[in-house]
This record gives sequence, C-alpha cells and structure tokens, in this order.
Amino acid sequence: MQRLDVTQRVWERIRAVKSGTNALSATDWTPGEAQALALYGPLVAPRDTPFVVAQIGQSLDGRVATETGDAQDISGQDGLTHLHRLRALVDAVVIGVGTAVHDDPQLTVRLADGDSPARVVIDPEGRLPNDAKLLHDVSVRRIVIQVVEKGRPEGVETVTLSRADWICPNAIISELTKLGFNRILVEGGAITIAQFLEADLLDRLHVAVAPLLIGSGPQSLTTSPVGTLAAARRPKTEVYDLGSDILFDCQLTANTNADAGAQDA
Repeated sequence: MQRLDVTQRVWERIRAVKSGTNALSATDWTPGEAQALALYGPLVAPRDTPFVVAQIGQSLDGRVATETGDAQDISGQDGLTHLHRLRALVDAVVIGVGTAVHDDPQLTVRLADGDSPARVVIDPEGRLPNDAKLLHDVSVRRIVIQVVEKGRPEGVETVTLSRADWICPNAIISELTKLGFNRILVEGGAITIAQFLEADLLDRLHVAVAPLLIGSGPQSLTTSPVGTLAAARRPKTEVYDLGSDILFDCQLTANTNADAGAQDA
C-alpha cells in the first residue's frame, strides 16, 4: 500500500481543479502524489449533478466514541488532516443536531490550505442553541434545516421542511442544491451518515480507521440488516495509507467523469 503524499504542488493542483482553472492531467507525479490525486480528484472533477461524500472516523473495533461519549481523539492527526482537506474541497458540510449539540464543532478548515465551507445543521425540533459556535462565524453561510419554526441569529438561513419530509435525505439534498451547493460533505454523526447511505445519496463514503481498541461505546455505521451476505453492499473500494489512519474510499455510485479524471492523473 502506497503512503499518501499530499505535497504542496499536488494540493495546489487539486484546488485549481476545484476552482476550474486547471485539470487533472498526467505529469511527473511521484507515486504518493498520484495516490493523492486518485483520492481527492473525484471530489473536484467537473460534473453536472451534486456530488455527496460522507466521512466517518472509527476504531479498529468499529466504535466512534467511548461509552461516556468521548470521541475527540478517535482519528489520528493524519485522519484529522484528511477531514479538513475534505472540508476545503466541498461547498457545504452537513451534520446532525446530535453532533452539533454534543461537540459544538467549528467545522472550519484549519489543517489544510483552503476556504471553509458553508455549515448545515439538520435540526428538526429546534434543539440547536442559538449560541452554538458554528452559527456565529459570519465568514461563511450558515444554514439550519428544521421542521419547527424557530428564530435564528441574524444572517443564519433556515430551511423548513414539512413533517412528511422529515427526515428525508432526498429533500435535504434537493434544498441544498437549490441554495447553490453542488459538492456536499456529510460529516456526522453515524446515524445521519447512515440515513444518507440508505437513501442511496452518497457518491463516496470515506471510512478512516484508527489503530485503537475501545471495547464498547457507540457503533460506527448502523444500517438496516441484511439476511444474507449476498444482499450486502459491496462498494468498489480503494485503500489508502494516510499515516496515522487507514482510509477506505468506497465508491457507491458510478461517476464516469470522476473516474476518468482519476485515471488521467
């Protein structure tokens, strides 16, 4: 397995492709740089439809936190850097209200060069407090998707869905597309990611596995059970050595443009 090598020149090329000022093309990339282009290239390749990627970090035994809810150090430093790169390459990052309330995340890009994406919280019952950190950084758009009518701080956009739509991942993606977001990262938590997965809305699923054993605590992705292994999802998967973590890049929908771009790299 080749170690991923995100050098300055390869990251600049990836960001240029995102901005439309360059293309993924063959050049004298090192093997590690070529791996970086293969991993991140599909996220920035030109496309006519929304592209949705989900990212989850977990332990070797499939846990996303301890029994007490401690999830701060699940991913190693390289896994965290990968997550920040994903944020830098998308238009919007989506989390569920449980993650927003428990972690009070910033959802900014701090460990990679790039702009922070818009922040979207799925909050059907209005549980998110208006003093949450992610609502108060006016440098990016902030959107709350809710069912109830609840006032939000000035500048925060709200999308109100009907009860029939909640929780309907298709309706959420439709609304985000109307708001101009074409590259979307579903960051957490595990239940939210599983709902988008079961709705067949994910183009890519990134599972970052860190070398630690927790023993108990919340499980990683939990989807509807299958009766036989023949009925299980078997996505085309590439494996990358991030350094501190091992990343499984699962392709869940066919995307010929992205595949072609990765091959050109």
